Amino acid sequence: MTDSQTSLRAIGYIIFGAAMVSFTSVLVELANVGPTVSAFYRMFFGGLILLAVAVIKRDRLWFGMKNLAIPLVCAFLFSMDLFFWHRSINFVGPGLATILGNMQVFFVALLAVIFLKEKLGWRLLVAIPFAVVGLFMIVRTGWGERGGTVEMGVFYGLLTALSYALYILTLRKSQSSGYKLRFSLIPNMMWITLMSAVLLGITVMVEPEAHFAIPDLQTWWALIGLGIVGQVLGWVFISKGLPQVNASVAGLALLLQPALAFMWDILFFNRPTTALEYVGATIVLAAIYLGATKTKQ
Repeated sequence: MTDSQTSLRAIGYIIFGAAMVSFTSVLVELANVGPTVSAFYRMFFGGLILLAVAVIKRDRLWFGMKNLAIPLVCAFLFSMDLFFWHRSINFVGPGLATILGNMQVFFVALLAVIFLKEKLGWRLLVAIPFAVVGLFMIVRTGWGERGGTVEMGVFYGLLTALSYALYILTLRKSQSSGYKLRFSLIPNMMWITLMSAVLLGITVMVEPEAHFAIPDLQTWWALIGLGIVGQVLGWVFISKGLPQVNASVAGLALLLQPALAFMWDILFFNRPTTALEYVGATIVLAAIYLGATKTKQ
């Protein structure tokens, strides 16, 4: 297979994965359970499927307790990501919540400057203020109205982005230090997913009025779909394609996720959207792309 064919296949993997992940916010909205409960079942069902895939592939699943340290930290941070994101969806809808979560590229860059001593390039210096302006254009019509729901949705969405940025940097730091992850892709995702399910399950048990009951068939399908679409099809295909393409192409392909999520919000849930909000969303997506492609590779 030629290099161009390999790149095209990798781009196809990323596009397919991003499209799958874009549906997760829709499925959260369709599930008639609380935000922490839906996050738990996403991890629980997804983890079981990943375990089955790893067993079928005969991947090695155990390297000792020491090698679970980094996956456990990642599981905690990813649990926080879902904890905040599912609440943001409840407050501002799937589209805006997904756009907010994708602002992790800016938090990754800022945290890398602070902790990894990386330089803040011109792309990010341009992208960050543009993202803020675009976000203001999206939320300005509801800000200060609806009992503060928009403000809470934005707050939770930004916490989502920060949590996911910390998750990414934890994995990145583990690869650049003396400690190397020994798990292959599927087992590593499996451990992170299952440990996230445990952490979220504990949260469900201590949360007032939260419970594990699944009330109806629609919720069953939505929660199982979260596990299959989000944790398995989405991120496995994205992870498979990313190493084979450059950052610019990957960043552009991954923008399908927030763009499609915003479109699904309008199509499926009749989100009232003004021309100014469309312009704001376009500006934010362009800023995210600029921030995501700050490096050559």
